[in-house]
Amino acid sequence: MRHAALALLLALSPLAATAQEAAPDPAPETAEDGPSLMERGLALFFEGFTQEMEPALDEMRQALDQLGPTIAPAMEKLMALVDDMTNYELPEMLENGDIIIRRKPDAPPVETPPDGVEL
Repeated sequence: MRHAALALLLALSPLAATAQEAAPDPAPETAEDGPSLMERGLALFFEGFTQEMEPALDEMRQALDQLGPTIAPAMEKLMALVDDMTNYELPEMLENGDIIIRRKPDAPPVETPPDGVEL
């Protein structure tokens, strides 16, 4: 039985090759044809991702709405002290829980904080 299936496959393979050669190639997509398959696939991926993330983003939005008034003064103070985030290294947590954000050695000199901002 295996030999018959193999023989049939070998016999039909030239026909399949001929049929593929005779079939016209689809015209390449151009920008005028609309989005490419890759673009459509990415759009579908991001649409699905957005739908999956929507509940989590809603929860985060609600939490920020509740915490916003509490942390806003601290964030304003921090942003007044930090001139440009690219001048700082990634935060580092010490064993005691303190978080250190070191200034990069090649960063420009620190300007004095504006009036009313305590260090």
